Amino acid sequence: MHQLSFLQDLAIVMIVAGLVTILCHRFKQPVVLGYILAGVIIGPHTPPFPLIKDDGTIQTLSELGVIFLMFSLGLEFSLRKLRQVGATALIAATLEIVVMIAVGYGIGRLFHWSSMDSLFLGAIISISSTTIIMKALDELGLRGERFAGMVFGILIVEDILGIVLIALLSGIAKTGTLQSWDAVLTIGQLAVFLVVSLVLGLIAVPRLIGFVARFRSQEMLLITVLGLCFGFCLLTVNLGFSLALGAFLIGAILAEAKEIGKIEDLMIPIRDMFSAVFFVSVGLLIDPRLLITYAGPIAVITLAVVVGQVFTIFAGTYLAGHDLRTSTRVGMSMSQIGEFSFIIAALGLSLKVTSGFLYPIAVCVSAVTTLITPYLMRGSDPFTAWMQRRLPATVLSYVNLYSRWLGQFSRGRQDNQVRAILRRIFGQLGIFLGLIGGSFLTAVLLSRITMRYFPSAQHWKGEINSILWFAALIAVMPVYLSAYRKLKALGMILAELGITDAMGGERKSEVRAVVANAILAFGLLALAGFTFGLSYAVLPPGQILYILIALSAILLYWLRGPFNKIYFQGKAALAETFSKAEPAPEPEAVPSAIPGTHLLREARLETLILGEGMPGAGRTPRDLELKTRTGAFIVGLEREGLQIVNPEADELLLAKDQLLLLGSREQLDAARKMLAGEAVKDSVGPSSVEV
Repeated sequence: MHQLSFLQDLAIVMIVAGLVTILCHRFKQPVVLGYILAGVIIGPHTPPFPLIKDDGTIQTLSELGVIFLMFSLGLEFSLRKLRQVGATALIAATLEIVVMIAVGYGIGRLFHWSSMDSLFLGAIISISSTTIIMKALDELGLRGERFAGMVFGILIVEDILGIVLIALLSGIAKTGTLQSWDAVLTIGQLAVFLVVSLVLGLIAVPRLIGFVARFRSQEMLLITVLGLCFGFCLLTVNLGFSLALGAFLIGAILAEAKEIGKIEDLMIPIRDMFSAVFFVSVGLLIDPRLLITYAGPIAVITLAVVVGQVFTIFAGTYLAGHDLRTSTRVGMSMSQIGEFSFIIAALGLSLKVTSGFLYPIAVCVSAVTTLITPYLMRGSDPFTAWMQRRLPATVLSYVNLYSRWLGQFSRGRQDNQVRAILRRIFGQLGIFLGLIGGSFLTAVLLSRITMRYFPSAQHWKGEINSILWFAALIAVMPVYLSAYRKLKALGMILAELGITDAMGGERKSEVRAVVANAILAFGLLALAGFTFGLSYAVLPPGQILYILIALSAILLYWLRGPFNKIYFQGKAALAETFSKAEPAPEPEAVPSAIPGTHLLREARLETLILGEGMPGAGRTPRDLELKTRTGAFIVGLEREGLQIVNPEADELLLAKDQLLLLGSREQLDAARKMLAGEAVKDSVGPSSVEV
C-alpha cells in the first residue's frame, strides 16, 4: 500500500506540474511560480480535501528535488569562471550577504520573533536566485551583455558563500549557539573538505567519465553520473555536511570534464523533472492561512529584499570600480530570492529550530520578487538616466572620477608580475595545507569509527593510531616535498624584495641568504605545528612517534624522486583537466622578421643552468615572455634529479634548475641573455627591454 500511495502522489505531482507548465507558457508567466502554486493547490492545507497528505512523500520528493537542483547548479558552475570573476563578484556578494543577514535579523527581532527565526530569516533573504535571474536574462535577451557576466560572477560567489552559510546554520541548529571558535572550526573543516574533494575529484572524476564515454553508450554515461551524484551526497551526509553541498560539489567537479556537453544534454530531462518536483514540494508545505496572518511581515520583508539587495549589489559593484550605469544594471538584476532560500528555510524546519510560518513567508516573498524582477531589469537604464539628471553635476563628476581612477589602479596592479607569482605560491600552499589536513582528519575519523564499532580495539588504541598516523603521513609526503620547494622559492623572492642594495650593502647576497633561510625555517616549523595540531588525536606514543618520524625522514630522502614524480603527475592531471574544456588554440605563426624562422631546419638544443643571481630565477616562462620575445622554447627542465618534459608556462624557475632550450642559434643567444639579465632586443618589435 505504501508503494501504491507514493506512486499516486508522484503521479498527481507530475500531472499538475505538466498542466501548470502549459498554462505558464501560454500566459508568459514564470513557470517556477506555477509549480509553487500547484503545490499549494494539491497540498494538505488546501480545502476541500488534500490530494497529497503523506509527510513522508513530501519529504522524499523535496530531498530528491534539492539533490538534482543543486547538482544542475553545480554543472553550470565552473572553477575556471570563478578565477575570472575577480574582485567585483567577491566584494559585491560578500557585502550583500553580510548586510542582508543583519537586515533580516533586525526585521525578525522587530516583529518579536525568536533569535533562531530571525537568524534564518537573514540567511533566507541574503542570497539571490541563480535560476530565476538567468531565466529572466534569457527571456529579455540580455545574457550576452557585459553586465550579465558580472551578474553571473556574483551568483557564483553567492552560491559558494551559500554553501558555507548552510554549514554554519547546521552547526548553530545543533548546539543552539555558535561561538567564534565554533565558526572558525566549522569553516576550517568545510575548507579542508572542499580542497581535498576538489583536488582528488578533479584528478579522478574527469578521467573516469572520459573512460566511460569511450564506450559511446548514453545509458552507461548517465548511470555513472547519477551514481557519482548520489554516492557523493551519501559521503557528505555521513561526514556531517548537507545533501545540498554534496550535490553542488560533485556537479562542479563534473563541470570540468571534457564530456560536460553530453552530461548536460543527458541531465536536462531529469533536471527539469526534479526541479518541478522540488518547487511543487515547496508549495506543498505552505499553509495559505499563514500568508494572510503574516501579510504585514511579508510586505516589509519583500521591500527589504528589493531595496537592500539592489543597494548592496550596486554599492559593491561600484566600489569595485565600475561606472554608474553598469553598477545600477547589476544591482537591479539581483533583487529576488529563490532556491537557496527554500533550502535554508527547509533546513530550519527539518532541524526543528524555526517556526512553521517562516517557510511560507520565504516562498511568498520569493514569488513577489520573482514577478517584479523583469520590470526592474528593464527599468535599470531609465533609472540611471533619471539619477544622472537629478544628481548635482559636482557629485556626478566625483562619482565618475572614482570609477575611472580605480579602473586605472586595477589595470596597473595586473602588470605586477611579482605579486602574481606570490599569489600563486600562497594559493598553492593553501591547497597543500588542505590536502595535509584532509589526510590527517581522515586518520582521526577512521580511528573514531574503529573505536566505536570495535570496542575490543581499545586495547590496541596506541598501535592502531600509530598505523593510521604513519599512513596519513606517507600519503601526503609528495605534498610536503612540494611545500618545501614553494617555501624555498617564497623565501628567495621575499628576500630579494625586502633586502635592497642600500640595506644589504656589499654583503647583500649573504643577508638575502640568511633572510631566505629564516623564512624557509619558519614556514617548515609552521607546517610541522599544523601537522601535529591536526593529528593530535591519533599521535603515536612517545618513543614510537620518534621512531616513525625518523623512518619518515629516511623514506622522504630515499624516495624523493618517486614522491616528486607523483606530485608532478597530479599537477599535470589537474592542468590537463582544466585545459580539456578550453578550445584548442590556433598554432602561433612565427614572425618572418625573426632570424631562423625555419625552425625544423635550423633548430638546436642547448642546456643552460640558472645561477643564483640570474633574474630568470624566481620567475615563470609566461612572466618572462621568453617564447614571444626570443622565439626559443623551454622543452625540458631538470631539478634535483627530477626531469620535467615540456614544463608549463606557469612553472616557477628556480636557481640551479637545468633548462633545455630549443631554437635557432640567434634565438638561443637571445634567450641566454634574457635569463641572465642582459639587454635583449625584442624579437617582435624594435624596442629593447631590460629584464
